[in-house]
Amino acid sequence: MASDNANLSEVKQPVMASAPHVVTAIVPARNEEAMIAACIESLARQPEIAQILVVNDQSSDATADVVRRCMKEISNLRLLETKELPDGWVGKNHALWVGVQQATSPWLLFTDADAKHAPNSVARALQIAREQKTALVSFSPEQISRNWYEKALIPFIYLRLAKRFSYDRVNDPASPVAAANGQFLLIRRDAYDAIDGHRGVAGEVLEDVAIALRVKQAGHRIWFGSGNGLVQTRMYTSFSAMWEGWKKNLYRLIGGTPWAVVREMESTLPWIPFLLILLGLKFPFLIFLGVLFLIMRQTIYGLELAHNHYPFSFIFYYLPAAFLYAGVLWASYRGHMRGRIAWKGREYSIGAPESVK
Repeated sequence: MASDNANLSEVKQPVMASAPHVVTAIVPARNEEAMIAACIESLARQPEIAQILVVNDQSSDATADVVRRCMKEISNLRLLETKELPDGWVGKNHALWVGVQQATSPWLLFTDADAKHAPNSVARALQIAREQKTALVSFSPEQISRNWYEKALIPFIYLRLAKRFSYDRVNDPASPVAAANGQFLLIRRDAYDAIDGHRGVAGEVLEDVAIALRVKQAGHRIWFGSGNGLVQTRMYTSFSAMWEGWKKNLYRLIGGTPWAVVREMESTLPWIPFLLILLGLKFPFLIFLGVLFLIMRQTIYGLELAHNHYPFSFIFYYLPAAFLYAGVLWASYRGHMRGRIAWKGREYSIGAPESVK
């Protein structure tokens, strides 16, 4: 879960031997003209991939034209088109389901249009699947952060999620905890079909977590880990897109209950330092104590950043990160309580958060 601007094509890593042409990569794309070419080109360098299926989900920009240009150079690339979104489906889930119907490989790789893959990412995932005897392998990509709000909010959220979905617990067959990241999710086709794939989670906003949970509940092993050096992504290029994206997901990711929201607010906002500073207006010594406590919390945050492969310098975004997190979590809670969330020009009705119970 690191922030890194390295060019993945230049990362020097050992190439893992694996069977060629055993994977179909499926990329849902809705208004992704700015980044879809880089994703496709990074997938095209993987000898394990037999098909690259880009599913254009009613884009209003030049996404389809970009893909068609890539098709002139990449022989195993196909462009598919979705039709009207059926009732009860989230758009991304439907696009992926459309792609799966055209897939012919024993392994399926679901990845987002904003993901860029190192040349051996698929080989490494297949190697993990063989060694760990898993039906699903998912990487949490390196997060590219350029604007201040990305550097503040995204690492803060991922550190909170790391506490809830630790890799050790997710990968432990005896633990009920399950998680995956839809930016890189490799799954064996027979296991996917057995759980009814994306049709079984048609209305789920957190389809990646829901699929991981269903695979684990079906008795298969799953593996979730860091994608450092293997996959990187810049999830959002504007504040509004970042806000809308986390507003859609965050409430369910942290537990999907009002009590979970209270718990997060209590544990992440620096209540005690601010209370001491406020009381310091009457008792000046408490201002010093409050600032000291605030510096201690900020330092702990910096150590957590470094442990999770983020730049330690992001420590200076601690205060805006905490308040942005509280704000978007509250917005996410409100949206889910109203039963409506918006994403990429669509609005969805949502019910109980089955994927994170």
